[in-house]
Amino acid sequence: MTLTMQKFTTLSSVAAPIMQVNIDTDAIIPSREMKGVTKDGLSVGMFANWRYTDVDARVENPDFILNKPPFRDAEILLSGENFGCGSSREHAVWALKEWGIRCVIAPSFGTIFYGNCVRNGILPVVLAEVTVKAFAAVAERGRETDTLIIDLVNQEVTGPDQDVHAFDIAAADKEMLVEGLDPIGLTLKQDDAILAFREKDKATRPWVYL
Repeated sequence: MTLTMQKFTTLSSVAAPIMQVNIDTDAIIPSREMKGVTKDGLSVGMFANWRYTDVDARVENPDFILNKPPFRDAEILLSGENFGCGSSREHAVWALKEWGIRCVIAPSFGTIFYGNCVRNGILPVVLAEVTVKAFAAVAERGRETDTLIIDLVNQEVTGPDQDVHAFDIAAADKEMLVEGLDPIGLTLKQDDAILAFREKDKATRPWVYL
């Protein structure tokens, strides 16, 4: 069974800067916030230790970036090196996705987190640290007009000043995001070739298929 994911081609949004380095998955979604057995309801606990002055009562911290306009509606997150390091918990990506984050831009990512992003419809973009910091400096002005434009098809990020920055992404990862496919869906695109191989192999090694 394949997962239904929103196709990602282009995105225009303000970007919320959380510029710490080594933000781990426990910061993104603390373990105590993972109380259910589904992907739903995780966004309320996203960055809980930072978003709330009283976590249990869910009292918002007015100084946290995602509690400020226009960043409440941001679909792009900016961050420092090694974003998503730590544990392999996929819940961190699920929480970001449920909140509405569709793209994270950072100088580097935790390897497992990067893969989890792609497989859940979030685009992880690696750009030079100086570029990410420049985007963050503009974003911190808090103006709704300071948007970033992500063009996955052409692998470009356009900044508020119309400066264009290219980024790399593996062909298979790009294909999954552009077409809204999970890894199973990507494999099933080769269904005819798989079935043809199976029939050929069955004729060559019939004992395997008993």
